[in-house]
Amino acid sequence: MDTSAITAPPTRNVVLRIVPFTVIILCGYLPVGMPLAALPLQIHGTLGFGNATVGITIGCQSLVTLLTRQFAGNFCDRRGAKLGVLLGGAMSILASAIYLASTLSPFDAHAALALLVVARVASGLAQSLLMTGSLAWAIGVVGVRHTGKVMVWVGIGLYAAIAAGAPISIALMARHGVFGGFAAVSLGMIAFSVLTTTAALFIPAVAPLGGERLPFMKVVGHIAPFGAGLALATVAFGAIGAFAALDFQHQGWSGAGFALTGFGASYVLTRLAFGGFPDRFGGARVATWSLLIECLGQVTLWLAPHPVAAFAGTIFTGIGYALVFPSFGIEAVKRVPAASRGAALGAYVAFFDVGFGLAGPTTGLMAGAFGYPSVFAIGALGAAAAILVAWHPRARASSASS
Repeated sequence: MDTSAITAPPTRNVVLRIVPFTVIILCGYLPVGMPLAALPLQIHGTLGFGNATVGITIGCQSLVTLLTRQFAGNFCDRRGAKLGVLLGGAMSILASAIYLASTLSPFDAHAALALLVVARVASGLAQSLLMTGSLAWAIGVVGVRHTGKVMVWVGIGLYAAIAAGAPISIALMARHGVFGGFAAVSLGMIAFSVLTTTAALFIPAVAPLGGERLPFMKVVGHIAPFGAGLALATVAFGAIGAFAALDFQHQGWSGAGFALTGFGASYVLTRLAFGGFPDRFGGARVATWSLLIECLGQVTLWLAPHPVAAFAGTIFTGIGYALVFPSFGIEAVKRVPAASRGAALGAYVAFFDVGFGLAGPTTGLMAGAFGYPSVFAIGALGAAAAILVAWHPRARASSASS
């Protein structure tokens, strides 16, 4: 039995105790979001490499993150989540320093590119440790019965960092001089990485839990249905991110920027307003309703006859997708002993990596074959399939008893 559920603080104090971990993720993921806009400019514009090289260099971080989820989860279970976050912060500082080193004059274009790849690898490991460690640490602080709130607030920090990273890096890239351009971006990443590590030092550690630890592949087996639901639901997120603006442009509609803003705003506001629902009503139940709304949003985008309907579709998708991650996450964490919680979180988040990674090529093929609106039909099918996971007998039984 997990005693953290008994000793958890009163609900009114829970969010205040989660906020430091939201700050850690916000600062820790800015060095993840900032290169997304700056690296294409650096690799293609400054170093002179082609688009394929840009894609491979950027994509290798996601591959490393996926491959290191197991290590991150096991490390946090055995050595403690705080140490995992601190190691992730240290790796982020190292990655940012390598980014900075790539701008030094002694390195030619190929040497600079090699350093960028090394930095992406180090950043991938940092990303894995920071997310898994922060989730496990926060759940250890407030208790497993508040898992949904932890995932909601940590997710807000994550998406805020990704959203803010691009404009910050573009502004820094516009600077001139020795500490302008990509060097300025790298210095900014170092500063945020140091802030992440410093903030983590002042939060009390939670000791690793004793008891039964399952082999990682057995953990994956326990949480796989809920991870699969997350991956399927994430297709819609990837479809909007990649093709909403292109669809608006192709249809001759204005306001693509407002559509993307609508998705982001509805996502954040739903988390703020209803973030306690998964803990209160059960993950499977909330996931079902969320996925129905997401599916409605994707169908509306697919069949939208005018921009107002498409705009409504992005809002419905944002509302629906907002609580999918914490809802399925609650069900996943329940399936493993407390001593294997870090491994379960690492495996669960890896399904998001898989879903987001597959969304790009899948929706890209659909767009090429059947036009941009068809990608939202795939998003709707993904959400509908994820509902079957939420109605899985084990998920329904757990939700009914929560």
